[in-house]
Amino acid sequence: MINCIPRIKLFFLIFISIFHYTIDLFGQQKFVFEKPEMGSPFTISIFANDSVKAAATAVLAFRCADSLNAIFSDYIDTSELNLLNSTSGEKRYVAVSDALFDILKYSMQAAKLSDGSYDISMGPVVKLWRKARKEKRLPNEDSLKEALNKTGYKYIHLDSVYQSVWLEKKGMRLDLGGLGKGYVAQRALNIIQAAGFNSAMVNAGGKIAIGEAPRGRNGWRIGITVPEQKQQIMPRLLLLKNISVATSGDIYQHLDIDGKRYSHIINPKTGMGVTWQRNVTVIAKGAVISDWLATACSVLSIKTSLKLIKKIPGAALLITEIKDGKLIKTESPNFQNYLEN
Repeated sequence: MINCIPRIKLFFLIFISIFHYTIDLFGQQKFVFEKPEMGSPFTISIFANDSVKAAATAVLAFRCADSLNAIFSDYIDTSELNLLNSTSGEKRYVAVSDALFDILKYSMQAAKLSDGSYDISMGPVVKLWRKARKEKRLPNEDSLKEALNKTGYKYIHLDSVYQSVWLEKKGMRLDLGGLGKGYVAQRALNIIQAAGFNSAMVNAGGKIAIGEAPRGRNGWRIGITVPEQKQQIMPRLLLLKNISVATSGDIYQHLDIDGKRYSHIINPKTGMGVTWQRNVTVIAKGAVISDWLATACSVLSIKTSLKLIKKIPGAALLITEIKDGKLIKTESPNFQNYLEN
């Protein structure tokens, strides 16, 4: 631990903003560490008495996030995911790391439970939409059709015995967006709690893994943003512990064409960005689960989303929309259980 202290100080100077305040009743402080990660702010909050140990633990958690991003990112040419993508259509299984195989198992479960409304094989289509948003135009219809022909989660084959993967279709590209940040947030929280800090929270760009409640409190207070607003939050806050929450919406990434807004969230069945303006908030046991559920329920109809949530023990759903200037809320029956009184 002593050898890490100079590196921690350097880490503060270059990467982390740190804030803290004292809880007088129990003598603990809340330390907040922040660093850009996976294209979003990545924030770690830890209640602790020992600032040096808390900082050292945050460094380990950020280091974990860096290493996982190097595996999962489709923006990094040399990532393990992209190396796997390059083997698509070769009619062979490729051995992969523990982390990649683990997240692929979650991804396949998500695809099956959501009937393909969450599908990591949408990489070719996602790539087209990224270019479209940059150029401020809709994807070419023929190009979109060609990209869709390279997708389909049923063409992803996992071999648990040899921990290997076969991408059957040539040109397939896996994209872990809508699930990767939740996975990383949960892994980072696990590291923090293993170091003895049970009262901690990790926020990976709105995908939040939450530990035990701070001493003297009933939970962590989390705000839910209003649709199409970056700062305004709903009147009632969530009060959460030992669970996760994720919110998906189009406020940060979208394409506006002829008065119509196309979200960055793509319907795998059509290849089109969804056009209804809604925020989807999901609470679940495990940040990887709340993450993909929020994505899937952004694609599905509200009725089907509520049915999907029922399949996941302990999961809760809130969908908010703005219609004719009014806020419309739809929630699963148990969502109220997670709101602060």
